[in-house]
Amino acid sequence: MTSRSVLRLILPATTLLVPALPAAAQSNVEGRVARLEGEMRAVQRKVFPAGAAGGLQPDIVAAAPPVDGPGSPASSAIVDLTQRVTSLEQQMATLTGQTEQNGYQLRVLREQFEAYKRSTDARLAAAATAPAPSPIAGALEESDVPAARPAPTRPAPAAERPATTPARAPTAAIDRPATGDPAEDSYLVGYRLWEAKRYPEAQAALKKTVADYPKSRRASYAQNLLGRAYLDDGKPSLASMAFYDNYKKMPDGERAPDSLLYLGQALQRLNKPADACKVYDELTDVYAGKLSATMQADVAKGRTAAKCK
Repeated sequence: MTSRSVLRLILPATTLLVPALPAAAQSNVEGRVARLEGEMRAVQRKVFPAGAAGGLQPDIVAAAPPVDGPGSPASSAIVDLTQRVTSLEQQMATLTGQTEQNGYQLRVLREQFEAYKRSTDARLAAAATAPAPSPIAGALEESDVPAARPAPTRPAPAAERPATTPARAPTAAIDRPATGDPAEDSYLVGYRLWEAKRYPEAQAALKKTVADYPKSRRASYAQNLLGRAYLDDGKPSLASMAFYDNYKKMPDGERAPDSLLYLGQALQRLNKPADACKVYDELTDVYAGKLSATMQADVAKGRTAAKCK
């Protein structure tokens, strides 16, 4: 075979290979474009869900691939596709940044909501906790027993008896006081009902005292005794709320320290010794130097029972 014959065989094959190279490159770039366009649409659907924000559509729309005119070289198509790939990659980076920013904002909002939910649930859970079976025994301090005021035109009403006096039977009648001080009389009714172990009636009467005479010194007494009425009625959850309200709303009231002491006992009844220890710490910190020797001893006993550090 002559050299001319060999050239006739080689030249056509070479001619076929020359356009095949840019076509392969073009096919590779087009594959990248198709993949990127698919990923971009997926991200767009995530960032701009259908119907979101009043039906707004994403600003980023993949451009249609350019159509090469007759006689356009293959390299021009590759350049156009490369530009499209660069544009798509920039758009993907923008959308990814928006997605990460939205995710961060959602996490912040979720954490804020969870913090609010925990603080709200803490109080609601107390009311839903099952009551313990037996009440806490505790003697009244001497100042808890209201003293009757003498009246010039009639005998003074009977003063409330100390805690060591046997309580009246639940069915016994309650003497209606007439001291001349409506707040004192209202508190006396609640106290005598509590002394007679008529706890639901005592609770209602003591609530009324607090509501009707919030500025009276007896309001702090009534709120504290309301917590004790719940506690003696086997309702430590409601008792803890009543004691806490007395301390929170009337921190300068005469029975605010007592309410913290009983709050610690109520929390122990609710099997929350760690919280009880925090209450005892609060009591000794806020009312340091104002606690009687008896109360200091009661706090020490409570801390021992709760196994406080």
